[in-house]
Amino acid sequence: MVPFRLPIEETLTIEKLVYGGEGLARKEGKVILTPFVLPGEVVRAETERAKNDLWRGRLIEVLQPSASRIAPGCPYFQRCGGCQYQDIEYAFQVEQKREILREALQRVGKIEFTGEIGAISGEPWQYRNRVQLHIDGGKAGYFAQGSRDLCAIDHCPIASPRLNEAIIGLNGLELRSVSTAIELFTNETDVQVNVVDRVPRQALSALATLGVTTPIAYNGFRVSRNSFFQVNRFLIDRLVECAAGEARGNWAVDLYAGVGLFAVKLAERFGKVTAVESSGSSLRDLAHNFAQPAVNANVEDYLKALDETPDFILADPPRAGLGKVVVKELARIHTPRLTIVSCDPATLARDLQGLLAENYRIEKITLVDLFPQTFHLETVVELSA
Repeated sequence: MVPFRLPIEETLTIEKLVYGGEGLARKEGKVILTPFVLPGEVVRAETERAKNDLWRGRLIEVLQPSASRIAPGCPYFQRCGGCQYQDIEYAFQVEQKREILREALQRVGKIEFTGEIGAISGEPWQYRNRVQLHIDGGKAGYFAQGSRDLCAIDHCPIASPRLNEAIIGLNGLELRSVSTAIELFTNETDVQVNVVDRVPRQALSALATLGVTTPIAYNGFRVSRNSFFQVNRFLIDRLVECAAGEARGNWAVDLYAGVGLFAVKLAERFGKVTAVESSGSSLRDLAHNFAQPAVNANVEDYLKALDETPDFILADPPRAGLGKVVVKELARIHTPRLTIVSCDPATLARDLQGLLAENYRIEKITLVDLFPQTFHLETVVELSA
C-alpha cells in the first residue's frame, strides 16, 4: 500500500509533451506529468504520487514560459475538459504532435521510423461539425477537466458557427429537471439532434426545436444520428485524398467503411470496391451513399473468410485499433498495399509492430490534425508488402 502523502510544491523543468496532453518532467527519480505546460518551461507545480514512481502535477505558476506560449482563445480553457493545447501557438502544436507520434511508435511498438512524418493541418478554430454536450440543472456544457462535473458554456470556439447557434438555443430552453447528454451534428445548414439518454417527453419536445432527428446530407453523404462521420469540417476531403493516396487497381477493400467516406473515393480508382461495415445505422447510410454492394459483417469474420488477395486494403478502425486477429488475417492475406487510418497512436503502434513482423514495410506516415487545440491526432500510414 502506498503511504498517504500531502501534495508537494516543486519547481519542474518540462522535458516534452506526451500523448494525453501533459508535460513530462523528471526529478529525484520521479516522473511527473503536468497539464497546461510546454517543453522547456520552468514551472511551479503541486505534485502528488499516483503510483510507484509516477506523480501528477497541478500547475501553479509558469516561471519561465516558452516562446510558443500564447493566451488561450476560450474563457473556459483549463476548466473545460475538451481542450489541452489552447495556450500553445498552433504551428508548435502540430510540430509537437509529430514528435509525440514518433515517440509513441518507438515506445509502444519499438518502431524506429527515421523518415519524415508529414503533416496536414487546417483552420484551428470553429472546425468541429459534431459535439456532445451534457445538460444538468438547466445548463449545458462539457465535463470539467479531470471530472464528470459540468462546465457550463455559452459558446465553444472550436465548434462551427451553426453549432454555436444551437448551443445558444439550447441554453434558452427550460430544462431544469433534465440530466442528459445531447449530440449535435451539422452541415452548417441543418442541425441533427441525438438525445443520448431517456428524457421526459416535454424535454424531448423542447430539444427537438434545435434541429432534426432524421439523416442529413453532408458533402453528398447521408449521415444518420448513430452513424460515425469525421468531425473536422475543413479537413475531410484532404483526409480522404491522403488515405487513398496513389492507390489504383482492380479491387480494393474498405474495412470499417462507415457511411462510405473512403469507399466512394476508392470507386474512382478501382474496378471493384468491397466496403465492410457492421453497424446497422452506418450500413444503411452506406447502402444509400455507395453504389456497389456492401458487406454486413465485422472485420474479423470478413477477413477470416477472404481467400483472395485484393490490390489494396484501407482500414479505418475505432480507437481500439485493429487488434491481434485482424493483424493476423491481414498478414495472411498479404495485400501488396495496405493503408491504416488511426485515431490513437498507442494502438496504431501495437498494430504496426505486428504487421512489420510479417514483412510489411512502412512507406509513408502522415499526421492529419483533425483535432486542433486538443491532444488527439489522426494518422495515415501507408504500408507495402
